Amino acid sequence: MGASDRVRKQLADLRGEIERHIHRYHTLDDPEISDADYDALFDRLLALEAAHPELVTPDSPSQRVGGAPAGGFAAVQHAVPMLSLDKCTTTEELDAWDARCMARLGTEDPIVYACEPKIDGVAVNLTYERGVLVRAATRGDGQTGEDVTANVRTIADVPARLSGRRLPSLIEIRGEIYIPLDGFQAFNREAAARGDKPMVNPRNGAAGSLRQLDPKITAARPLRMFAHGVGRVDGAWQPATQTEIGEALEGWGVKVNPRRTRVTGISECVGYAQTLLEARPTLGYEIDGVVIKVDDRALAETLGNVTRRPRWAIAYKYPAEEATTRLLDVEFQVGRTGAITPVARLEPVFVGGVTVSNATLHNMDEIRRLDLRIGDRVLVHRAGDVIPKVVKVVPGERGEREIELPASCPVCGAEIFRADEEAIARCSAGLDCPAQRKEALRHFASRLAMDIEGLGDKLIDQLVDGGYVASAADLYALDADTLAALPRMGEKSAANVIAAIERSKKTTLARFIYALGIREVGEATAAALAAHFGDLDAMQQADEEALVEVPDVGPIVAERIHTFCAQAANRDVIAALRKAGVNWPPVERRTGDAPLAGQTWVLTGTLESMTRNEAKARLQALGAKVAGSVSAKTSRVVAGPGAGSKLSEAETLGVPVIDEAEFIAVLAELE
Repeated sequence: MGASDRVRKQLADLRGEIERHIHRYHTLDDPEISDADYDALFDRLLALEAAHPELVTPDSPSQRVGGAPAGGFAAVQHAVPMLSLDKCTTTEELDAWDARCMARLGTEDPIVYACEPKIDGVAVNLTYERGVLVRAATRGDGQTGEDVTANVRTIADVPARLSGRRLPSLIEIRGEIYIPLDGFQAFNREAAARGDKPMVNPRNGAAGSLRQLDPKITAARPLRMFAHGVGRVDGAWQPATQTEIGEALEGWGVKVNPRRTRVTGISECVGYAQTLLEARPTLGYEIDGVVIKVDDRALAETLGNVTRRPRWAIAYKYPAEEATTRLLDVEFQVGRTGAITPVARLEPVFVGGVTVSNATLHNMDEIRRLDLRIGDRVLVHRAGDVIPKVVKVVPGERGEREIELPASCPVCGAEIFRADEEAIARCSAGLDCPAQRKEALRHFASRLAMDIEGLGDKLIDQLVDGGYVASAADLYALDADTLAALPRMGEKSAANVIAAIERSKKTTLARFIYALGIREVGEATAAALAAHFGDLDAMQQADEEALVEVPDVGPIVAERIHTFCAQAANRDVIAALRKAGVNWPPVERRTGDAPLAGQTWVLTGTLESMTRNEAKARLQALGAKVAGSVSAKTSRVVAGPGAGSKLSEAETLGVPVIDEAEFIAVLAELE
C-alpha cells in the first residue's frame, strides 16, 4: 500500500469514527467518549486534511464547520412536491376530518394513524445518492426550493452519509430544522453581551440561520433537525407504513422524534395530543401541535391529495400560549397617523416561543374594559408571530395606580384630540411631530410601498433627529457621503442605501398611492384607486362623490382621501417626489365592466408569491368582490398551503377551487 493509499485509509477510518461519535452524541444521546477526546479526534482530522487538501470529500465531518460564502441560493426542483398540511384547532374539526377519511375509504373500522410533534421550525428536503448527502433544499413553494446544501452540512443532526443496510440508490428525506430552547437562550445571551441583534424567536432564528450566505455563520448557530418523512425513493425499499419510514430512517442514522407513535382511531390521536400538550414545557424545543398521518401508505394513496395538500394528513394546532405576569407600567407611543397607542410594559415572561416584555393595549377604551391598573397581575396571550396582548386581569392581585391618557403628545407636546366617532386619541401636530414623521417614512420605505431596502428604523431615527429628512421627498436628495458620516453606517452601507433609494424611483401607481400613507388606504384600496382613475392627477382632483364610486371606498375613506389630497403640504411633497424622478408606467383605466365584475372570490391558506392583501387588491382591481367566508354564491376559492375550513366548505358546496399557480395564470390572462 502506497503512502497516498495509507492516508486515504487513515482519513476514511477517522471520518467513520467521528461520524459514529456524532451519531451517538446527537442522535442517540449516548456518547462513548468525552468532549476532549472527541475534540482530539476532530483536530487530527483537520490536520490530516490540511496536509492533503486534495483528499477532502464533501461528506467529511470537517465540512460541518462551513465552507466559503455563497453568492446566492440556486433553485432546486423537488422530485416529489413538498405538500403543506391542512390545519385544525378543535377536536370537532379533527373528528370531521377522520369521518371524511373513513367515508372516502369506505370503511367503518377505526383508522390506524401515525402521530408526532409538529416542530415549529423550517422544512427541508435532503437528497441522498448511494447513501451520501448530495443536496439540501428549503421547501420554497412546494415545487421549487433554494439550495442550502453548504449550510445544512454544518448541522450535526444531519448525517453526511447514511449507514446501515437496504439503502435506496436515491432518497429524499424530509425534516424540520429547528433551534432548541437552551440553544436559543444561550445565543441571545451571547448576542446581548456582544451588542448584536438577538433572535426574535427560535423559528425565525432557524430560518435566518439556514439562509446565511456564509456557511460559517450557520455553523455557529445551534441548529438541530428531526426527520419525519420521505419524498422520492429509488430502489427496492418501498415502505408500507409511515411507522416503517421512521424506523428505517432511525436505522440509517437519521434523527427522528422519539415521541412519535402509532395509534388506532381518532380518539387515541386526541389522547396523544393532550399528553404531548402536558409535556410541552419539558420538551426543550418549540412545538405548535401534532401531525397526524394515515399510517398505511396504500390507504394514503387512495385518499390522495388536493390543491397541494394531502387528504391523508392533518396538523392539529394547539391553542395560543398564555402566561401570567406583572404590569409594570404603561407607555404611550405615537403612530404614523398620530394615533396614541398605550403599550404595556411587563415583567418579562416566556410565552409563545419568546420572552415577552411588551404587549399592546390598543386604546383607552380597552384599558377601561379590562379595568387595568399599574401593578396588576395580568394574563398575556400570544399566538405565533402575533403581537402579544393583555387578555385580562388576574383576580386578587390588583394594583392601585390608575392609567390616564396624557393631556399632550408624549413626543412633541402638541395637544391630543379624540374624534367623536373614534376610540383612538391622536396627536394634533401631524408631520410636525417627529414620531409621526418617522413612522410615515418607515411606511413609505416599507416592502409593500416603495421597498427601500436598508432604510431601517435606526437610520430613519438618525435622519429625522439630525434634521436631514423632513418628508419622503427629502430621501431622494440624500447622498452617500452624508449617510456614510452617520454612526454605524460606513461607505458600503451608505452606497447600498443610496442605490436602493434610486431603484425605488421606478414603482407602480398603486404602490405610490399606498406609500403616501393616507389614513385607511391599504394595499387593496390603493390598487383599486389606481385601476379606477388610472392617473394620480385624476385621483387628486376627484371629489368625495367621485371617490365613493371606487370599489372598496366608502364615505369615510373617500373623505380621508379627499382631505389628504386637498392639503397643500401633501400636494407639495407629491410634486417634489415626482420632480425627484419617482415614476410609474401608465395605468390603463378600466372602462365598462371589469373582467371579474359580479364574481365573489375567497382566499384561504398562505400564498407564496404575494401577500393575502396583494392578492385581494389584484382581484378587486379586476372587479371581484373578495369575501371572508365561503357560500353557495362564491365564484371561486384560491387555496394556498395551510388552507383550512374554508377549503373543506368549498369542497362540500362544490365551489371551484384553484391553487396559487392557477390563480397567477388567471391574473396574467386578465390583468
